[in-house]
Amino acid sequence: MAVNTIDAKMLAKMFLAGAKNLESKKEWINELNVFPVPDGDTGTNMTLTIMSAAKDVAVMEANNDLDMQSLAKAISSGSLRGARGNSGVILSQLFRGFTKAIRESETIDIPLLAQACERAVETAYKAVMKPKEGTILTVAKGASLKARELADAGETDLEKYLSEIIDHADYVLSQTPEMLPVLKQAGVVDSGGQGLMQVLKGAYEAFLGKEVAFTVEDSRSAAGAPFSSIGTQPQAETDIKFGYCTEFIIMLNKTFNIKHEMDFKAYLESIGDSIVVVADDDVVKVHVHTNDPGLAIQKALKYGALSNMKIDNMRLEHHEKVIRMNQKASEEQAETSAQAASGDRSGTEAPRKETGFIAVSVGEGMNAILKDLGVDYIIEGGQTMNPSTEDVLNAIEKVNADTIYVLPNNKNIILAANQAKYMTEDKKIIVIPTKTVAQGITAVINFVPDLGAEENEAAMTEAIGAVKTGEVTYAVRDTVIDDYQIRQGDFMGIGDEGILAVGQAVESVTLNMIDRMMEEDLELISIYYGQDTKEEEAEALREKVESRYPSCDVELQYGGQPIYYYIVSVE
Repeated sequence: MAVNTIDAKMLAKMFLAGAKNLESKKEWINELNVFPVPDGDTGTNMTLTIMSAAKDVAVMEANNDLDMQSLAKAISSGSLRGARGNSGVILSQLFRGFTKAIRESETIDIPLLAQACERAVETAYKAVMKPKEGTILTVAKGASLKARELADAGETDLEKYLSEIIDHADYVLSQTPEMLPVLKQAGVVDSGGQGLMQVLKGAYEAFLGKEVAFTVEDSRSAAGAPFSSIGTQPQAETDIKFGYCTEFIIMLNKTFNIKHEMDFKAYLESIGDSIVVVADDDVVKVHVHTNDPGLAIQKALKYGALSNMKIDNMRLEHHEKVIRMNQKASEEQAETSAQAASGDRSGTEAPRKETGFIAVSVGEGMNAILKDLGVDYIIEGGQTMNPSTEDVLNAIEKVNADTIYVLPNNKNIILAANQAKYMTEDKKIIVIPTKTVAQGITAVINFVPDLGAEENEAAMTEAIGAVKTGEVTYAVRDTVIDDYQIRQGDFMGIGDEGILAVGQAVESVTLNMIDRMMEEDLELISIYYGQDTKEEEAEALREKVESRYPSCDVELQYGGQPIYYYIVSVE
């Protein structure tokens, strides 16, 4: 008998299976990145994005607390907060659009599924300023068009329907090298599109009945926050850290927006684990394992009246000693969190000021340079780990200013920064689209306190347009790109638009890269050497650059960045 609808329970299983399948293939997807750099991270970014939602969905499934609206909220909110990199942000927007279409329905049939796919693609395309075909967007659009075609043709067998959509999306993915020459030259399909296919294929396997043991592995975000280790299997009693399973519903008496949700979850994380906070229009469903349910209840009462309260002791009487020990640890965590909230965090104790700066950076020297220029908060990350939307939101909260300029300093972080901008209500956020730390430094230098926010935004954006950046690293695999034959272990000089130099020695590659970057009217060459470059080697390079370009000022500074031996800017 043909299955023709999907309920919330089935959708949760499909989502978790899709997440697990993506997680298992993330390294393979990373290797599809066109540039063979050691920080190719599409698979990692997409995995961390979907896992941010999957951990909440897993708890909801384990507690049999599933309805379509709550599930849709958990998928959308979790992925938006956890979105990393362009591919992760686009994936989160696909989920956002999809869940908007299905959240008011108890089940999903083929016509609704076609509508949800269209809504997903529409939302994702709107999130990207200049959509590029041959990417994850193209694969998603191909799946959506097929979904609509089959629905309009009267298809009623959901198994056949899903199978044909996936087959067509796979075909569209196979054609991405024909749409983007850089993919064809490298001999790969689009990595983001492949990541999306793994989500779809995993979800389809769950629909067919394949059981997937889902567990979110212990992992850390760029900001160092651990993911909860949540699975569908019950914990052994000896492993239980927090003894009371606490559940209730908040009947809201005031607005409960995404920031309130994040603040409430952060508090619960300070007193427990296995946390789910799912907000509907006028109610919030809460689940937490804690050693002091009263703390969770008192906090929740600030938002409204409580109902459907349920508290279960997950341990037997003879484990009370363990409970007391863990309660002490929980109280210490809560005290630390309270101290942080009351002023032991950067920016919250200082008087409110007109303007603040947030920059993404990695490397002791780079961070010091930005701070010396007046940047209030550094988000650790960039090339080696793209911060999430939530990391940016947390930084925004810690900078006590009316207007905050955010410098992503990486083209793969701009979308996440913009997503954080739209999720912030009480501060004016201006994202300067800096693609490198060198551009970020230039942006801050060109800030003029006497100008208004819009004037500064225009001036800073114009200034970074005059900065060329090159970065020197090593290749992690053989490939062909920009007509360069690259072997594993080669050194590469990568410019704003592609490969500029390839060779066997760091210094010669760096010099060749700079030669390719130079133009007659350029006056300043800034060289930042990384943590794996010796100072004497950097000094020798500076002298050679000065001799080649005697009319330019050549500055050498310690950046301390990992993976990249040199970052060079010319302007």
